[in-house]
Amino acid sequence: MAKLTEKQKRFADYYIESGNATESAKRAGYKGKNLNRIASENLSKLDIKQYIDEQLEKLADKRIMKAQEALELLTSIARGELKEELYIPTDEGIKHIWKIPDIKDRQRAVDSLLKRYPMHKHDQLQDELLQAQIDKIKAETVKINKEDNDNSPISIQIVDSWNDRDE
Repeated sequence: MAKLTEKQKRFADYYIESGNATESAKRAGYKGKNLNRIASENLSKLDIKQYIDEQLEKLADKRIMKAQEALELLTSIARGELKEELYIPTDEGIKHIWKIPDIKDRQRAVDSLLKRYPMHKHDQLQDELLQAQIDKIKAETVKINKEDNDNSPISIQIVDSWNDRDE
């Protein structure tokens, strides 16, 4: 990206702050009767647009909570580590206290966390692993039976009752 002039940078910063291009041009130090045309031209310049987009993205990154931060906050609430500041009016005046989350708040935090880490995924993985083991044993049994080709009086049969189990 090409370097912006100081005036262009001021224009972009004021534009980010106010959203008004003509006013931003005036505040940045542009002169003349055609401030709206100058402002429009500035907003159409790629370097200025990129600068504005980058600055807005930085601001959004600071303001918007990321998933990791949200999960950490929910964990802190669920563990009762986060305290809520309360001001309670009393006969003697206002009492300032710190309260840990109550059981309902902690349970909601746990429920919210568990929605992101459902237990059935673990159970499903276990089921898939067991099914793969059963399929492997079946394949090995078929192979053994074919190799024996009735030369042996012993025959192995596996009944697949895994898929018929009650859910």
